[in-house]
Amino acid sequence: MLVSAAVCPCPPLLVPAVAAGAAAELDAARDACADALGVLAASRPDRLIVAGPAPGPQDARPYPEGAYGSFRGYGVDVGVSLDGTAAGPGDGRDAPGDELPTSLAVAAWLLAQVAWSASPIQGLGVREPLDAETCVRTGRSIATDGERVALLVMGDASACRTLKAPGYLDGRAAAFDAEVARALATADVAALARLDETLASDLKAAGRSCWQLLAGAAEGADLTGALLYEDAPYGVGYLVAAWS
Repeated sequence: MLVSAAVCPCPPLLVPAVAAGAAAELDAARDACADALGVLAASRPDRLIVAGPAPGPQDARPYPEGAYGSFRGYGVDVGVSLDGTAAGPGDGRDAPGDELPTSLAVAAWLLAQVAWSASPIQGLGVREPLDAETCVRTGRSIATDGERVALLVMGDASACRTLKAPGYLDGRAAAFDAEVARALATADVAALARLDETLASDLKAAGRSCWQLLAGAAEGADLTGALLYEDAPYGVGYLVAAWS
């Protein structure tokens, strides 16, 4: 059963070495992510599942605890491991094809910052885009056994909030992000489940699939939501929430 959930954005810029001189601009987001992870740890889960958008043909590709990731593609030799600890920069270089997708690498970095030790970790790369029905069904399967499961959901909101945003300015973006923020703040499972797939794709909202996976996992869990952070510093919506 799902006992808690956290939603965090997944831009590589959350990693200070990637952001370099602009690192301080996301300090508030990093602090909010740490607070959300604290909520997960406090729920004393038997297992933490980390879900994030990923490329590839599989609807939901599992990654084992300890899987390696890096930010070499962003010009920094920073390695991460999906086990709550920091990896050495040279770890995992012999098998780059098996590295964590960026969203899960960011999650691994966040978990290392809080020295996660509350439970074993399992990664799940969720194909983006993935239809809503499959997302919800996959989420339901996470919460069907007797384990106390915590879910860390990685994903950004729209990328069309300003003229300089990656997706340019789209007048629908602010309203879309506001509705997602409201749903996360109130743990509105039904609202997440019915997010418009086409609109989310138009707005380049990479978190949509994983939010809908959360909706499936949280059905009947009676969790309470809190929105910890909401901003769009680079024209991309970043949201942090905790459900408990």
